[in-house]
Amino acid sequence: MKYDVAIIGGGIGGLMAAYHLKQNSPDTKIIIIEKGFDLTKRHCPAGSDKKCIHCKICSITSGYAGAGAFSDGKFNLGTAYGGTIGEDLGEDVAMKYINEVDNILHSFSDDYPELYKSNEALKLKCLQNNLRLLDMNVRHLGTDKNFRTMQLLIESLENSGVEMLSLTDCTDVSRNADGSYDVSTVSGNTKAEYNAGKVIVATGRSGAEFVKRLCEKFDITINANSVDIGVRVEMKDIIWREFSSQIYEPKILYRTKTFEDRTRMFCFNQGGLVSAENNHGVITANGHSYAEPEKKTENCNFAILSSIHFRGDFNKPTEYAENIAKNTNFAAEGNIMVQRFGDLIRGRRTNEHRLASNTVIPTMKAFPGDLSIVLPYRALTNIIETIYALDKVAPGTANDDTLLYGCENKYYSIRPEHNENFEITDGMYLIGDGSGLTRGLSQSGAMGIYVADKIGGVN
Repeated sequence: MKYDVAIIGGGIGGLMAAYHLKQNSPDTKIIIIEKGFDLTKRHCPAGSDKKCIHCKICSITSGYAGAGAFSDGKFNLGTAYGGTIGEDLGEDVAMKYINEVDNILHSFSDDYPELYKSNEALKLKCLQNNLRLLDMNVRHLGTDKNFRTMQLLIESLENSGVEMLSLTDCTDVSRNADGSYDVSTVSGNTKAEYNAGKVIVATGRSGAEFVKRLCEKFDITINANSVDIGVRVEMKDIIWREFSSQIYEPKILYRTKTFEDRTRMFCFNQGGLVSAENNHGVITANGHSYAEPEKKTENCNFAILSSIHFRGDFNKPTEYAENIAKNTNFAAEGNIMVQRFGDLIRGRRTNEHRLASNTVIPTMKAFPGDLSIVLPYRALTNIIETIYALDKVAPGTANDDTLLYGCENKYYSIRPEHNENFEITDGMYLIGDGSGLTRGLSQSGAMGIYVADKIGGVN
């Protein structure tokens, strides 16, 4: 079976690449290979009152529309954060493709939300308290609208003739003498091989091991990224209403006084819920929220992460962070751990009694415990100091009843060497979060559109 382009991974980067390839040339023969479920068949059996049951294929992180399918549906329309394509492509070019992502999504939505715009007054308030607010224009679809928009995009691709495989794992990629590639797959007990002139690898962070194997096979230099270790923070929504009602996504940087390390608050969910992610059997915390008012909660949640930059010969930062998460799961009996901030400060574990009497009602069933026994001292010190710093601009953040869910880690994948077209070897492109260059939906989608233009010869 021969194709012009094979796309490995059905997240937003892969979908946007396929859509734009068809826009440029409707006769382009494309196949998308996705190891997870079709979007309509993705379902997590662990609700807010149940713990993760370790499904063989996690419907939260894998499947069509990628990990973003059940995310908060935040599209950050800028380059200040969410990746480095502003540096790779230049600000003007990067913004052109980010805006194109926004335009495509708009075309598949009958109820497209208004922008949350930048706010200078809140930036000043943060600066006056040694904090740096990195806000930008944000389009918040919400989990529900994001899901519907992605489904309409997928249906459009199917109607245009894109072949879309699900529950199909890509096991290998080999280059032929004529420069084409053979993509080997397995689906259940069935093995298959697909030939393509070009390959776009869009596996997301969950495909880090696959990307690493490709780099080793094709002798591609890889660079280790930093890792972020932290917690998901939950409190009453009203505490951060001044920020979230005006800019929606308050992303705040802080340099700690104890170690002068950088921490960041990000992934804010107004009226949201805390959720679990299963990454190859490692359970970590995350959060999302719906756009529809009746699905909102009384809480908000966000991540606080402490960045760790490794030096010297140590080249396994992802494994380091995963082991911290595994130890947390072990101490929490296979689940995420939750602790009241007041208990953490007093050096005691949270128990069921204290959690039951807490004024902040948890939106996820987690194991009450003591985060100080699983998180590194330096990272935990940074997190505590950051919470007190944030309390100065949003009083109540450091309340005793604020909940911390551990842990939430971001790995950012390895960063393979690439040329200006995100080509890692002749005819093979690496895009999205799996490239180590993006950390969000907008920039991942922009990379897909950019590579589609390069493959199609569009300047």
